[in-house]
Amino acid sequence: MNNRNYNIYFNTHTISGIIISAILYVIFFAGSFAFFKSEITSWQQNTSAAEISKKDINFNTIVDSLNKEYNLYGRDIYFYMYPRGGAKIGVSVSMSKDSSNKKRGGYFLYNSKTKVQSNYKESYDLGEFLYRLHFLAQVNGIARLGFPIGYYIAGGVAFAFLFALITGLLLHWNKIISNFYLFRPWEKLKTVWTDLHTALGVISFPFLFIFAVTGTYFLVSFPLMSKPTIAMQFDGKKEAFDKTMGYDDKNVPMAGKAIGKEIDINHFVSETFEKWDHTQLSYMQISNYGDQSMQVSMDVVLPRSEKFVGTGKIVYEAATGKVLEVKSPFEKAGYNGVVKDLVYTLHFGNYGGYATKVLYFLLGICGCVVIISGVLIWLVARNKKNIPGRKRKFNDWLANIYLSICLSMFPVTAASFIAVKIHPGGGTAFIYPFFFWSWLALSVLFIIRRNNYKTNRDSMLMGAIIGFFIPVANGVVSGNWIWTTYKKGFYDILLIDVFWLFVSMGAFICWYLIVKKYQKTNNTKIENSNKIEQEKELKKFRIS
Repeated sequence: MNNRNYNIYFNTHTISGIIISAILYVIFFAGSFAFFKSEITSWQQNTSAAEISKKDINFNTIVDSLNKEYNLYGRDIYFYMYPRGGAKIGVSVSMSKDSSNKKRGGYFLYNSKTKVQSNYKESYDLGEFLYRLHFLAQVNGIARLGFPIGYYIAGGVAFAFLFALITGLLLHWNKIISNFYLFRPWEKLKTVWTDLHTALGVISFPFLFIFAVTGTYFLVSFPLMSKPTIAMQFDGKKEAFDKTMGYDDKNVPMAGKAIGKEIDINHFVSETFEKWDHTQLSYMQISNYGDQSMQVSMDVVLPRSEKFVGTGKIVYEAATGKVLEVKSPFEKAGYNGVVKDLVYTLHFGNYGGYATKVLYFLLGICGCVVIISGVLIWLVARNKKNIPGRKRKFNDWLANIYLSICLSMFPVTAASFIAVKIHPGGGTAFIYPFFFWSWLALSVLFIIRRNNYKTNRDSMLMGAIIGFFIPVANGVVSGNWIWTTYKKGFYDILLIDVFWLFVSMGAFICWYLIVKKYQKTNNTKIENSNKIEQEKELKKFRIS
């Protein structure tokens, strides 16, 4: 590689990396925990997915309750099934197409175990919080600009990350094989950071590349759904756009005549499962409730073990029970369906079991280490005597702020698990202030102290200690000790407790190695300093 190309790649890699590093770390750290979103929800609410089956949900009871509250005639009802058999069901009720019914619709979450409905903010849990934090959704509420600024920032960071990955690969291309096997933990800290950055970057490159590409796809998808885009490409017809993108809901015209009988929604659900026994219900829409034109539409998915992309759909005419439309999940999916499903599947890692989630988590944490080591390499490379003092001071402050914000996330996240276990029904009113104020306070404390070594050391130690108490908190508060959840088969709750034990042990090991390496480096510096002093004294003695 010639010097010109090398300098272009190096500068692009460095500049793009340092600009996005802090935000990218937040995205990767929160996203790594978000792989366990469903399990965290089960753990916090003390409700295992093993206790719930979507096939046993009584939709007639839910619809009857909604009818008393909303007078459902002429309305569309939407049921969104949360993955992995969780107890939560999203329920949305539209405005009625009957002009005499002026009452507004609504959206809420229904707990199929407790039979309790709550609004989104009340049912908000830590799993949802970490999931939404990984694409900066909370920024939308803070900015209040009328458009999802947080999504655009996250997408822009993903796009810049794609540049950093490609240029980083090109930089190390000539030595990619030798650097892959090169790790020298006994050398000086700069060498350790460089080896970590290179080795982990190469190992996790395919994973990181997938996330950069799929994250960028999500950035592009938002402008595509904007009104100007629809106006340009689809003559302003949102229905045509929704159909092309695969988002079209059934828009059934009203007949204007009551159906005259009770409709058994459970019967249609049972019939669907009889037809496709191994499927899971992902979405259901009831159109024009109580009208002669009433239809029941259901979307189902096959387990990934049977088919990687297997989605099916069936539409019933409620009055007669006739099947109006059917698409088998065993049929070959279309291009749009495959791409859309594939992007979401690869990004969220929901194509495998717990082993896949753990692997995704480890690779996500590798991404965090690559980011941190990159910042430290950047700092050391610019802390030289030939660089003006004011620039070195600025670089030192910038790296200190980055590291303080990033590394403090670990103990704050661990503390949040204990907090939501003690106060499981707090919703956004509790989780938001606890997490963000704790994060701000700890970050400011680290920034003021201005010691990167102590920031790293104390973050690991605090996170490890708090993490060890998470399974204890679960046992004390809910009675779900590790051995209890194992006996009951509540493996999603068990996973979170065991997961934190391993994470804490890993953090303890990191803390020990950090302290040991620092002490060794200091001892070496002292020895070198003593040698220099001895040589000076010896010189003086010889001269005299």
